[in-house]
Amino acid sequence: MTKPAPHRTIPTRRISFEESLRELPRHFAGSGDQGYSAGSGDLISSHVVAALSAVFPEGEEYFVRSVRHYRDQVTDPALKRQIAGFIGQESMHGRAHRAFNNRLAELGYPTTLVDRIVRRALKLRERLLSPISNLGTTAALEHFTATLAAMVLTDEEVRNSIGHQGVRDLFTWHALEESEHKAVAFDVFRTVGGTERTRRWTMNAITAVFLIGMAFQIGLSLLLDRDTYRRGVLLQSWRTFRQSSLVRRDVWKKLRAYNRPGFHPDDFDTSELEETWRTQLFGEAGTLNDKLVTAVD
Repeated sequence: MTKPAPHRTIPTRRISFEESLRELPRHFAGSGDQGYSAGSGDLISSHVVAALSAVFPEGEEYFVRSVRHYRDQVTDPALKRQIAGFIGQESMHGRAHRAFNNRLAELGYPTTLVDRIVRRALKLRERLLSPISNLGTTAALEHFTATLAAMVLTDEEVRNSIGHQGVRDLFTWHALEESEHKAVAFDVFRTVGGTERTRRWTMNAITAVFLIGMAFQIGLSLLLDRDTYRRGVLLQSWRTFRQSSLVRRDVWKKLRAYNRPGFHPDDFDTSELEETWRTQLFGEAGTLNDKLVTAVD
């Protein structure tokens, strides 16, 4: 028998970052000591952030479709409310990143091409594979985003490496909400009969596809950037990126924890972290309150 879903706060915050992204420079990422404050951000870091953002709009819509397919099969009132919050949050993420991606496209990043490829690939996947397989993929990818979200919220170095304040605000808000709803797709998957074998096999397959796809996308993006060919720029940027928290071994260990027998996203307790950032971003003196359009619980 499936246990009742625990209480989780998953509000839909209607928010806009478009104004703060209007003056975004081409290479926006990198902390001040890497030259960002002088107007020349880090090459590879900028393309990595852009590559992640490029896959979000279509990815978020796919997540929503995968979970919504099973919404009527869920009887637990708490989980039903969480599904509504999940759909609301993911829908807002897609809109916010699409606006960011439009600005990136203006700067020469291939975000429009990536968006089109991701949309076609996910639609094909939905036609060829079962709904439970797509839900399993959503649960696995939500573990990826939750792992990255925890890094953003806990590691000041990661936040600083995002560079531009508007982009940092976008990713910090996104990270908070990914943490808030990190277990929803997983709980729906388990509730509607998803098996441990399917869950673990799906993660193994998705890990390979995701990493290869991101490497290809970042490589293509760099090839299209004329600064890649400036003497010494790529090598210096690569040396910096190799020291990034994103490529540390503990990140891989957290991702692979998904394959443990009996794993649950709540094995990594982020409740206090979420509360801290809810207050910092949206409390009485929240730093992102001025970007809210409306907030709906």
